[in-house]
Amino acid sequence: MIILDKPIYLTAQGRADLEKELTFLQNKKRLETIARLQEARGGGDWMDNTEHMLIEEELAFVDARIQEISYMLDHARLIAPGNEDNQVDVGETVIIQADDGEMEEYTIVGVAEADPGRGFISNESPLGHALLHHKVGDEVVVKAPIGELHYRIVALS
Repeated sequence: MIILDKPIYLTAQGRADLEKELTFLQNKKRLETIARLQEARGGGDWMDNTEHMLIEEELAFVDARIQEISYMLDHARLIAPGNEDNQVDVGETVIIQADDGEMEEYTIVGVAEADPGRGFISNESPLGHALLHHKVGDEVVVKAPIGELHYRIVALS
């Protein structure tokens, strides 16, 4: 769900991925879904047809996703890596050290590109938000659902 009053940060790759998804949804998925819907309608009493209702729901989902991606692309702020001010910002890759000594590396991205399993965390996530505007050597406290977590910023790139 996109919140309308917040900037939508995208990397160049994230923008390209969304454009590719939008093209697929508009030029293939939506058209295939409409064709399946028309076929289901032609199969007799479509008012009681469960398949028909499921296809309508799928079409509604596809249309909603098309609107969401279109909005994100229309209102995107392109981010690029580069650390001119030596502070953590959206687009930066940061290496942090937990209290137990474990090192972790994350790239701060917008919500649309967040994928923690691949090391991309949202600027709106508890960790991403806590890291913003800090410098190498700073200690940060993350208020997470499991309690407070403490990290030290080791490097930026």
